[in-house]
Amino acid sequence: MGLYKYLKKTFRNKESLKPLIRERLIKWRKETAISRIEHPSNLIRAKELGYRAKPGFVLVRIRINRGGKQRPQIKGGRRSAHSGQRFNMGRSYQWIAEERVAKQYPNLEVLNSYNVAKDGIHYWFEIILVDPEHPAIQNDEKINWICRPANRGRVYKGLTSAGKKSRGLTGNRGKGAEKLRPSLRAHKRLGK
Repeated sequence: MGLYKYLKKTFRNKESLKPLIRERLIKWRKETAISRIEHPSNLIRAKELGYRAKPGFVLVRIRINRGGKQRPQIKGGRRSAHSGQRFNMGRSYQWIAEERVAKQYPNLEVLNSYNVAKDGIHYWFEIILVDPEHPAIQNDEKINWICRPANRGRVYKGLTSAGKKSRGLTGNRGKGAEKLRPSLRAHKRLGK
């Protein structure tokens, strides 16, 4: 077995990872909410999502609060419509995390992200960023698609895998998904 097979086997066994994760969380709680890192904590997952250890790729770990969101208080109008306090967000925590990192690093594009850990209060995600202006990225045929102008701000358009999942586009094609594409808003606007 090669290195990656051993790593995959290790990350599958959750019980053996508990002490390591506990140790990491103690350290990560003391860090700032958004911190740049040198190496991915889950190399297998990062490689699957397009990360490569070469110039132009940047890794960032972000910590965001988890838990139910409260509906904003509305002063006027019918009471019964506003009596519910719980609020279901239209976006996943992972997509929100990607947007926050993109705002912090405006010259980089979000390639993808993956879940690292969670506790009772926080989620931790690692975001893979790419510098579209870097010559190593522009000359690489596998990743230079991200340099095209159509991919500017792709995280805000919901073009990352977390964004597509939140929009209901993964696993929904053809019959039964007519109202999802190109978007819910476009479907309403066009009046299909």
